[in-house]
Amino acid sequence: MEEEERLSVPNCGLPFPPHSYAKTLFVSSLEHVFPPQSSWGVTPMKTTLSGLSQGHTSPFPMPRLVQTSPNSSAPGNMVEWCLPQDVDLEGVEFKSMASGSHKIQSDFIYFRKGPFFGLACFANMPVESELERGARMKSVGILSPSYTLLYRYMHFLENQVRHQLETPGHYSHLAAFYEDKKGGLHAGPGRGGCLPPVYWLPSIHRYMYPEMKITHPAGCMSQFIKFFGERILTLWKFALLRKRILIFSPPPVGVVCYRVYCCCCLANVSLPGIGGAIPESKPFFYVSVADIDSLEVEVSYVACTTEKIFEEKHELYDVYVDNQNVKTHHDRLQPLLKINSADREKYRRLTEQRQMLLYSQEVEGDYNPCEEDLFVLFFLEQNNRIFQTLLEVSASQDKTLTAEHARGMGLDPQGDRGFLLDLLEAYGIDVMLVIDNPCCP
Repeated sequence: MEEEERLSVPNCGLPFPPHSYAKTLFVSSLEHVFPPQSSWGVTPMKTTLSGLSQGHTSPFPMPRLVQTSPNSSAPGNMVEWCLPQDVDLEGVEFKSMASGSHKIQSDFIYFRKGPFFGLACFANMPVESELERGARMKSVGILSPSYTLLYRYMHFLENQVRHQLETPGHYSHLAAFYEDKKGGLHAGPGRGGCLPPVYWLPSIHRYMYPEMKITHPAGCMSQFIKFFGERILTLWKFALLRKRILIFSPPPVGVVCYRVYCCCCLANVSLPGIGGAIPESKPFFYVSVADIDSLEVEVSYVACTTEKIFEEKHELYDVYVDNQNVKTHHDRLQPLLKINSADREKYRRLTEQRQMLLYSQEVEGDYNPCEEDLFVLFFLEQNNRIFQTLLEVSASQDKTLTAEHARGMGLDPQGDRGFLLDLLEAYGIDVMLVIDNPCCP
């Protein structure tokens, strides 16, 4: 069953990462301005945006996604207010509100705008107004070079979107926030949301950098894994192969944006020299039909959408996830959808480690490490073991990868043969696979 509950936020008390800073804080508002007899049956919106100049933190209202009536002379979505005035917000009106949001009361949404990442909070309030067709919809959001910073603004954005609904057109709080923050949090060049290189350490606490504590709310990773169950191993393989993964879900989309983040976490590798020739795992978060042109040129990404039309666009993705159903239209990737004995063993170990952690927390009262640390480290260690073995074999004289090597990596020699071949090709590792291909009956 779909999990729609809002996840709680841990009070980590951690400093902002030095490479993360807010570029733009925005507010979006939706106004119904098209004729009641629209053939679309949807109301257009006007959006408010507020923003920051690069290198500083500040609020910046931004356009909201609005679907306009083809028969309407109204302009549809537009920037209602923004600070500063020279920020490029083209297309943000299609990113800051998920398609179908008019059916829900509130939501939050992560998205990508060029080299920046955004977080917007949406709210829908009934009003007695024929012009607004009985509903007022707005969103307030922020842009930053790194998504690891954005969650700290969630509470502020939720308060401000409610304020904008109740007192539309009053931007004094946003302007004050802009003035207060624009001189703070100076930073060097943005890292585009990329975490610094990880070098594996046996301690969970030493591995988890502050950004990860800031990025996800408590329960994010554990709910992700409980939602997909054993299918988590299928997603793990596709993520490690840097496939284009698109997750579909109707609104609300906030929890689905967390699944995008968690899916990227499955592909963490901390060994030096790995991944230099392969695209980084990019979280695009929410995408709409307005993003089709940009998705067409991407060779690797993880994203989510509320628009079912994407399912028909096979050229835009490799893996399509609908609820717990993971599928692919590529014949070569079909075998990776099957759960094999090694996958079940990994899931059993993961579940067992989680139970031991929960028991330790209950009996000893020690909540360090948390479940999130456990899950992230589990896949990091699994990935490191695979690539450490592959690197060792590639450095040997005969460069021969056997069934024994596969089992040592926690893989099924037969069931994961195709996965291993794809992995060697994707990462450019020079070894000879001597595991026989099982004969068809």
